[in-house]
Amino acid sequence: MLNQATGTSHAKVILIGEHAVVYGMPAIALPLTDIAMTATLSKRTAGQVIIGSEYQGPLSEMAEVYEGIRQLITRLLRYFGVPSLPFTLRINSAIPQERGMGSSAASAIAIVRAFFAFFEEALDEATLQRWANIEESITHGSPSGVDAATTANDTPIWFVKGQQPEKIPMHLNATLIMADTGVHGQTGLAISVVREALMNDAKNTQAHIDALGELTFQTKQALVDNDLHALGHAMNSAQAHLDGLGISHPKLDKLITVARHAGALGAKLTGGGVGGAMLALAPDDETTSQIIAALEAAGAREVWIQHYSV
Repeated sequence: MLNQATGTSHAKVILIGEHAVVYGMPAIALPLTDIAMTATLSKRTAGQVIIGSEYQGPLSEMAEVYEGIRQLITRLLRYFGVPSLPFTLRINSAIPQERGMGSSAASAIAIVRAFFAFFEEALDEATLQRWANIEESITHGSPSGVDAATTANDTPIWFVKGQQPEKIPMHLNATLIMADTGVHGQTGLAISVVREALMNDAKNTQAHIDALGELTFQTKQALVDNDLHALGHAMNSAQAHLDGLGISHPKLDKLITVARHAGALGAKLTGGGVGGAMLALAPDDETTSQIIAALEAAGAREVWIQHYSV
């Protein structure tokens, strides 16, 4: 047992495949390694204390949205045979909560890594995912596994409903810019919108879903080939189909249009839609700066960037 140990993770974003993935099509999630999380576990003389940006206090008083984390920590302590161990767990995170960027999964990954390092026990990928799934199952009910897989690795994840997430290669030299509309995304509502459209306009709705699936395959190849124009085209086309499904939003449309006018090769919503966040693809630093300035001037609540290089 060490006196102190650290575990790390990072954010993620759905690049393409939102909503179509619900109906059997693939989706791709990208790691956002520049948006990091660190969990530091330290010995103390008494008490079990959690210190984070959203919660500071005893482990025993964590509740509601933090129940998944509390359960995970409690089970880790039991696993290592020290349920009453006095400790301080300090969580430093740059990942925004409730923005579809994998905050809860990243927390679980970082905490599990910190505990295993603290107790000097080896941790393989399967064991890491199994432990992280404890928190995700409590927090989200029936997690797909894509968040935990992407926040733990620095490679893109290919995901099909009902299958294990797969790592896929990427050779991308570009910057991805994410912006928050300030409108709280409503994934459940958006899923209902698509379900209703399938019931009442099945032909057109299924055509949008099928097209999103094909675009995801094209995106996979573009990531391998570093084909920025093909990737940007796929993103723009995906946004048109997502809008056709009825899950965009006027504020998303505004930021997407502004980003494209500022030089983005592609721009689209990410995640559930009906608010939430969008993302844009920039080929170089100058364009990145132009896009960020344009998004902020257009009212983006917050902007994040992720640079990828081979």
